[in-house]
Amino acid sequence: MSMNTTHEFGIDHAYALRMDEADPLRGFRAQFHAPRTPEGKDQIYLCGNSLGLQPVNTRAYIEEELRDWADLGVEGHFRAKHPWMPYHELLTSQTARIVGALPVEVVTMNTLTVNLHLLMVSFYRPTPGRHKIIIEEKAFPSDQYAVASQLRVHGYDPVEGVVEIPLDADGRFSTDTVLTTIARHRDDAALLLLGGVNYYNGQLFDIAEITRAAHEAGIVVGVDCAHAAGNVALRLHDWDVDFAAWCSYKYLNAGPGSTAGCFVHERHADSDLPRFAGWWGHDKSSRFTMPPRFLPITGAEGWQLSNPSILPLAALRASLELFDQAGMDALRAKSELLTGYLEFLLARRGRSNWSIITPQDSAQRGCQLSLRVPHNGRLLFDYLTAAHVICDWREPDVIRIAPVPLYNSFEDVWRFAELFHAYFDATV
Repeated sequence: MSMNTTHEFGIDHAYALRMDEADPLRGFRAQFHAPRTPEGKDQIYLCGNSLGLQPVNTRAYIEEELRDWADLGVEGHFRAKHPWMPYHELLTSQTARIVGALPVEVVTMNTLTVNLHLLMVSFYRPTPGRHKIIIEEKAFPSDQYAVASQLRVHGYDPVEGVVEIPLDADGRFSTDTVLTTIARHRDDAALLLLGGVNYYNGQLFDIAEITRAAHEAGIVVGVDCAHAAGNVALRLHDWDVDFAAWCSYKYLNAGPGSTAGCFVHERHADSDLPRFAGWWGHDKSSRFTMPPRFLPITGAEGWQLSNPSILPLAALRASLELFDQAGMDALRAKSELLTGYLEFLLARRGRSNWSIITPQDSAQRGCQLSLRVPHNGRLLFDYLTAAHVICDWREPDVIRIAPVPLYNSFEDVWRFAELFHAYFDATV
């Protein structure tokens, strides 16, 4: 069966089972551990937008490094099966494929907000006449805190310096509104920091068009891809984004707090942009001669500070290998179908007590649907939790549901929809 979005969905359980049988990616479900009920059954896990499931191979990949540490000590940097000195380079090509970049443009390092700050040191270069930072309304709080603190460090008031792209009445962002905001601040904004996929409503921005408009206005573009990397097809190089950063514990399944990634467009590979420097970003050929003057590695690696943590990188490697096997195009195709199926099942019986604030157009969303339940939404969430559904709640009234194509099934979606409707049937 072809995975496409023009599909005539069915409502019965047998249809979901047939879809799973025809799914070319169905074998990947067995490559992940899932939380179990007390009776030993899989729970309905629809929370990969917050923390991805653990790949089965993760333990073996980490234990391999633990054995090499035990057997080799410091010599593991050079003699381990996968030597630790260049270990992060094992992930470079895979990471580049995930985000649509050249290998020289990506590196795995640090955590998300740390990377955003390091990149803003280089790319946020304010002047009195051009110092404002544009972000979307309801950007992830860490992004809000980061840009406000960057303004303060440079001596500007965040109340005046932060420009928010407003949500519309449906809780979404119009591309026209984004472009209008850019045009309005073409003379006083220094940076646009955009969530590739908004964490709250699940909307995928038109990054290519927005980046073109910002660059025409002389505004640098950064993208927080925390909810986009591993979720949607990214083309960061082709879209001409200046910089981007993302975490790896959501759709990339690397474990809680695992090592993040960043992108710097090759246009800036040999630039003399100011940066915070550390020895791991220094030219590799002279790193261990300990020269007094910092000479950055060409490309994104030149923004590294310290040698990477090997155990989190091993966990990330286990997951990225699965992405390479599946392919982002196939994952995206299933995602559009699976999320469309979820929307179909939810909406078929009306929306009198709830709404979906995520765009209906599959080109404007990833796999997350954000359900606004203005009355007793928390009671619905607690009911789902008691029924062994793992999703998440966002104040004041949103439940986020994410059917991840790498490990979620059509039956998962069907079972969730049945429970969802059963709640409203019981409370009418």
